Amino acid sequence: MQSLAARADDQFELWRHSLASHFPALIRPRTYKIMIAITAQCNARCVGCRYGRDFMAGSQLSWPMVRDVLDDAKAAGFYSVRLYGGEPLLHPDLPRMVEHCVRIGLHPYVTTNAILLDERVDELYAAGLRDITVGFYGVGEAYDRYVQRPGRYARVEKGLTAVRERYGTQIDMQMNWLLMRPSCSIEALHAAWDVAERFRMPMRVDLVHYSLPYFQEGVEREIQFRPEDRPQVEVVAAELLRLKKAHPAMLHHTAEGLRSIPDWLILGPDMKVPCTAYEMIWVGADGTVQMCYVTFHLGNLHEKRLSEMLGSQTHCSAARDAFALRCPNCHCSSNERVMRHAPSRQKYSAPSSPE
Repeated sequence: MQSLAARADDQFELWRHSLASHFPALIRPRTYKIMIAITAQCNARCVGCRYGRDFMAGSQLSWPMVRDVLDDAKAAGFYSVRLYGGEPLLHPDLPRMVEHCVRIGLHPYVTTNAILLDERVDELYAAGLRDITVGFYGVGEAYDRYVQRPGRYARVEKGLTAVRERYGTQIDMQMNWLLMRPSCSIEALHAAWDVAERFRMPMRVDLVHYSLPYFQEGVEREIQFRPEDRPQVEVVAAELLRLKKAHPAMLHHTAEGLRSIPDWLILGPDMKVPCTAYEMIWVGADGTVQMCYVTFHLGNLHEKRLSEMLGSQTHCSAARDAFALRCPNCHCSSNERVMRHAPSRQKYSAPSSPE
C-alpha cells in the first residue's frame, strides 16, 4: 500500500502540475535523481541503440570526475543515482562509484544488460549495491537477434541465476522490458513475464523511443510502431492490465499508466503530457550534462563542475521549457507524467471498454 507520505506527495505534485499550466514559475528544478552514463562502451550492438558505435564513441568518465559529480549531487540534495552506459559493468571503477554513493548517503542502482553480471556481482555487492535494473529485449533467440550477438541470452540467464543463488533477495532486481514492434505480442510478453517471475524481478515496461539522441529505429524502422499497429498494442496493453490486477506488485505501473501505452506509442510527439524532467539530471560519458536524456544542455564536466550548473538560470529555464514541452518531446517517465497531469489521469482512469 502507498504510504501516507507518498500519497501526500502525489497529491501535491498533481496540484502543482495543475496550477503550473497557468503559473509556470511553480516549476523549478527539483534535485531528486541523477542518471550517469559512465561509459559509452558496450558488449552488445542493440538494433535500437547507437552506444558502442557512433554515439560518444570511446568516451568514458574517469573515477575522479564521477566522484566529484556524486559529491556535488549529494550537496545539492539528490537521492537516487543511476549508473549505466553503454554497459556499466565494463567500467573498471564501477564498484568504487557504488561504494562512494553508499558512503555519502546516496542510493545507487545499476542498469545493465546482465551479460557480465555473474562475473562482477560479488564485488558490486561488497561495495554496497543492492539495486539492479536489467534491460530486457526478449527471450532466447529473440534477445540475441536484438542485441546482434549470438549466445548473449545464455549469459544473461547465467548472470540472473548467479545473483539469486548467491544473494537471494538481498539484491533487488527489476526487469525493464522493452515494448517495441518485434516484442508487441502476447507470446513475447508472457515469455518475458515468465523470466521475471522465475527470477523474482518486478517488471517495468519501457516504450521504444523516437527522440533519444542515441536511439535508432533499425532497418526500415523495423522496431518503431506505425498507426496500423494500434490494435495489437491495445491487445498487449490489455494483457498488461490483466497481469497488473492479478499480480499488482510485479508491475511498476499504475492502471492509468498502462491504459495510456497505446497513445504514447502511436501518437509519439503528438502525445502532449507535461514533462517531469525538471527533477533529474543526465550526464553523458563524454562529460555532457543535460537536464534530460534528450536535450536541455547545461554544460560539460570537462569545463566546469556540476555544482556550477545546478540552479543556474539556464537550468531554471530548462525546467519550465520541459514542463511546457518546448523540446523534441519523448515518453520518458510516461507513467509518472500521466499520474501528475489531472486531465490525463482522468482520461485513463477508467477503461473505455470492459477489461
